[in-house]
Amino acid sequence: MNIMKEKHRKAFSAIFTKPTRANIKFSDIESLVKALGGSIREGDGSRVVLELSGTREYTHRPHTGKEAKKYMVEKIREWLTGLEVTP
Repeated sequence: MNIMKEKHRKAFSAIFTKPTRANIKFSDIESLVKALGGSIREGDGSRVVLELSGTREYTHRPHTGKEAKKYMVEKIREWLTGLEVTP
């Protein structure tokens, strides 16, 4: 894994924390994906495409508040695990 800033390490750890946390800022998740060498593409409305290692995860930015919903965090955790990007 690339050298990450403390902010990225905290977000990475938070994504893999169980029970799933509901206080992870979505912008921190986007920043983590970029730190891992991925990219973010904007879709229609609140749609966002996270791209990493040639795979994509489709999700939405939270509509109310800044925090990712638990189901979003779980989906991103599964995606990262599938890419073998785990703590």
